[in-house]
Amino acid sequence: MIRFAQEGLPYIKSSLFVSILSLAALALVLGFKGNSTFVYLFGGITFIAILFTMFFLFFFRDPERDIPEGDNIFVSPADGKVILIKKIYDNKYLNENIIEISIFMSPLDVHVNRSPCDGVIELVEYNSGRYLAAYREDASFSNENIVMLIRGPNYRILVRQVAGFIARRAVCRLKVGDFVKRGERYGIIKFGSRLDVYLPEDTIVKVRNGDKVKAGETILGGLL
Repeated sequence: MIRFAQEGLPYIKSSLFVSILSLAALALVLGFKGNSTFVYLFGGITFIAILFTMFFLFFFRDPERDIPEGDNIFVSPADGKVILIKKIYDNKYLNENIIEISIFMSPLDVHVNRSPCDGVIELVEYNSGRYLAAYREDASFSNENIVMLIRGPNYRILVRQVAGFIARRAVCRLKVGDFVKRGERYGIIKFGSRLDVYLPEDTIVKVRNGDKVKAGETILGGLL
């Protein structure tokens, strides 16, 4: 059975309703041999509504994933392409040296986000901002974003959902105190965006720039 993200259901239902309504109007006009202007009008509306329905069905798809097993491994929180891997010092949330891995999601990628690890949610913070192109390095802090901090058994992980030029809405379903499992769905960013994950400094990274990754399935790295 095909599964869709819950945030996409209003879009799918609305476009499907317009499709059915305009198709019924078109059938009525044709049945009564109506004016060709109305035929073209309702025909055009039906065609556009069906296109939107197909797009929303594709965009909000939420396929099942095979979550890898093992201790102290971190999976990708998003589908997309790795565009940045670097060591930085975070002086706001973790106050330590960490490894940043940034993943760019095109409109063709699955946009449901999954937790990179097991842990308890310590922080969920919304930060307002701009809507620069998500692939820009400064987009992480300049753009609207949602930060989530996860405490595992012997590590703390930071995940940042970043809105992009097209994406104007990030959704985090979790709240402080919730327990999340590795690979569990926790949110979505609508219509093209970026996701940054910050791992412990001693993480052995298993991906490289340019790699394609899948949320909940691709191992980004692990601890010894």
